[in-house]
Amino acid sequence: MRGKQANKQAMKQGSELAGLESQPIETSDEASLVSKGCFSTSVRPVRVAGLGAYVPEKVLTNADLEQMVDTTDEWIVTRTGIRERRIAAENEAASDLSLAAARRALEKAGVSPSSLDMIIVATVTGDMPFPATASIVQHALGAERAGAFDLSAGCTGFIYALAVGSSMVGVGVCDTVLVVGVDVLSKITNWKDRSTCVLFGDGAGAAVLKPGGEHSRFLAFDLGSDGGGADLLKIPAGGSRKPITVEAVQAGEQYIQMCGSEVFKFAVRIIVQATQSVLAKCGLKTTDIDAFVAHQANIRIIESAVARLGLPPEKVVVNVDRYGNTSSASIPIALEEAEREGKIRPGDLVVVVGFGAGLSWGAAALYW
Repeated sequence: MRGKQANKQAMKQGSELAGLESQPIETSDEASLVSKGCFSTSVRPVRVAGLGAYVPEKVLTNADLEQMVDTTDEWIVTRTGIRERRIAAENEAASDLSLAAARRALEKAGVSPSSLDMIIVATVTGDMPFPATASIVQHALGAERAGAFDLSAGCTGFIYALAVGSSMVGVGVCDTVLVVGVDVLSKITNWKDRSTCVLFGDGAGAAVLKPGGEHSRFLAFDLGSDGGGADLLKIPAGGSRKPITVEAVQAGEQYIQMCGSEVFKFAVRIIVQATQSVLAKCGLKTTDIDAFVAHQANIRIIESAVARLGLPPEKVVVNVDRYGNTSSASIPIALEEAEREGKIRPGDLVVVVGFGAGLSWGAAALYW
């Protein structure tokens, strides 16, 4: 019954375990405190009020890559499921993609930029090391009263940002939060390395978070990190450990480096683990899931994890074939597309799960 029975079953247990128990603000004094950004004495449910997505116009196909590196369309599709990806123009930066996605999300939510209390941008490819890309987006939107900051958690960034943003709304520090997941991986990809350049694309997705209700709210998050795997997926140069030098550039250390086989094994294992964990916090099972959205990195990763979870294909959202791995943007782009196409409907139990550099991972369960 697309989440309805599971909703009733998990309502009390899930919200308590998730720290999101739905209790009304009881007094006008409390409501006044919430409006001033103070902590509330009760936790409010939080929902996704609107989604937006944007991908650049330029399409880079596998046939194009055949002209650039030693690869074939068959090799790429067989190993990754990717057929094409979007590439940002030379003058397009993370803030440009973020702005387009954010405006669409705000329109969908019926929220004006002046109503935003906070903007969180999850990215590893900000416009520059500082200031925060979120501040650039804030100014471009005209969201004068909003705070703004960036968050870095690799491809898991959007889920971490959802957890932070929903917590802010839940405790009353903010009333309306804009969360953006964006990456322009084409600008940190070594286009001579066929093992990585076939994987990545550019894009942005955004979500507006507002107080929710009984049947539309986040239920739980499961977040984790294993720093022991930090070297498996990284950009060696450009930070305080190894600043950019001529030698570093000549060695290609300003580009993404990945141990593909190890990341693959980690990804399959952690998707299953995080999904089971976030559902357990809600007192729910995989059979309760109406829509499942995993980080769109590789179709083989998704299929392997889904098989272990026992999820039917019709409940799994996949668009990696058209966009490749867009890092922090992949989950919000997939969510927006799925909602627009009617694959996610009000009241559905939706589970999103991501993994990435860190190594990091995160999952969220919510009623849509």
